[in-house]
Amino acid sequence: MRTYKRSAAVAVAAVSLALLVTACGAGEKSGDQGKDTGKEGGPGASATSAPAAEVLSAAELEKLIVGQADLPGHKVQKAKAGEVPLAAAVSTDKPSCKPLADVMSYVAPGKPGATATRKAIEVPKTDGSAASPEDALGALAAPVTGVTLGSYDGQGAQEAFASLKTAGTECAGGFTLIGGGEKTKISAVAPETVTAGEEALAWTVTTDLDGRPFVTKVVAFRQGGTLASFSTLSLGGTVKALPKDIVDAQAAKLG
Repeated sequence: MRTYKRSAAVAVAAVSLALLVTACGAGEKSGDQGKDTGKEGGPGASATSAPAAEVLSAAELEKLIVGQADLPGHKVQKAKAGEVPLAAAVSTDKPSCKPLADVMSYVAPGKPGATATRKAIEVPKTDGSAASPEDALGALAAPVTGVTLGSYDGQGAQEAFASLKTAGTECAGGFTLIGGGEKTKISAVAPETVTAGEEALAWTVTTDLDGRPFVTKVVAFRQGGTLASFSTLSLGGTVKALPKDIVDAQAAKLG
């Protein structure tokens, strides 16, 4: 059991880089991702000729991202400096898969002008009695969702969303995620159904962790020039459902 938990923690460091352990390497403050992010995953068919968006500031995104009051049944935390890796610190063996790896790592894909990030930890329901060792293990396995908002100038949000759509198709058979000094084998990327914002995508991402499947649920939706992305995992290794309540709450705040 202890060996498996340690392996799971390594997977979190490699796959999420920011959720339950401190990210390796140089981090950055939320909102300072800037415009020098990777160029992988260019615009695709879903990029439109909609009016050019005006980028929101980090302070404006902080008001729009979900908070504790929006998510009863969760503990919501602001991402700390160093918990969100630089976009350049996340890479993949297939360039087209980089946007998906970014979302899994709390990084807004493409070239956002500003970002904001939260962690929402599902609080296990109890009957009020003293916690048993089994309850403690259950708490460790509670789903944790990283929420990232990115604001883009011009058609940047549409282009970032299109790159995610391309990644979902071209990386269905898997890819290798490189981050935090670790290489993690993603064995499958399977599409899910989700409705939110003006356009939305979702996947079940399965990682091969020492021969065991480690499941992450990934969601992204675009509302105007803002892209919201979500990555949900559990140290138990299995997440059964998309974080619909969190996605719905974020969509409501973005209008």
